[in-house]
Amino acid sequence: MPDRRQPDSPTDDNPFAAPPEGRPDQPWQPRNGGGGGNGDGPKDSDGQRGPARWDPTDPIQRRARYALLAGMWGFFFGIFGIPSVGLLLGALALYWGISALRGKPAPATAEGAPAAPSGLDALGPAARPQRTAAVSGLVTASLAILLAFSSYAVQLAYKDFYVCRDDALTKSAELQCNTLLPDNLLGDVLKVRQ
Repeated sequence: MPDRRQPDSPTDDNPFAAPPEGRPDQPWQPRNGGGGGNGDGPKDSDGQRGPARWDPTDPIQRRARYALLAGMWGFFFGIFGIPSVGLLLGALALYWGISALRGKPAPATAEGAPAAPSGLDALGPAARPQRTAAVSGLVTASLAILLAFSSYAVQLAYKDFYVCRDDALTKSAELQCNTLLPDNLLGDVLKVRQ
């Protein structure tokens, strides 16, 4: 089979290729994202810097991500019947989501100087994914707390049934506890099966 190599072109941008002859080795440097600059993000046609990357050292961005994760896991724990963990994670997600959206005001450097934007507004165009994460965390946290409270409300409303079921020593005694449930959809869900 013939060799089908293409001749080397001067625009070849292979980062793993050896340097051209007569040129010394250079230390590795990260590429600039599309438009040059210091690598903070690509520039658009107007020369404006695009959204910055996620910065894990920024507490506002961290709290937005924590809110999303805690709210999501709190919702899952609420669905799978562990309301205490769901309530805890939902409360944490609410705290983190609200603190990410509000942010902490930056201290003024001089008297009468305009205050710098704070919270997610200080991120500029990079605030959109963080705001989405914080709002999603608030929504899932609200659902997790709602599931936990509804689970506790059902246990409180039908306490006699739960006490009877837990104290029953035989299966027939446990089945007798079904008489303490209402004759509706919730009663059918909670009913002891044969």
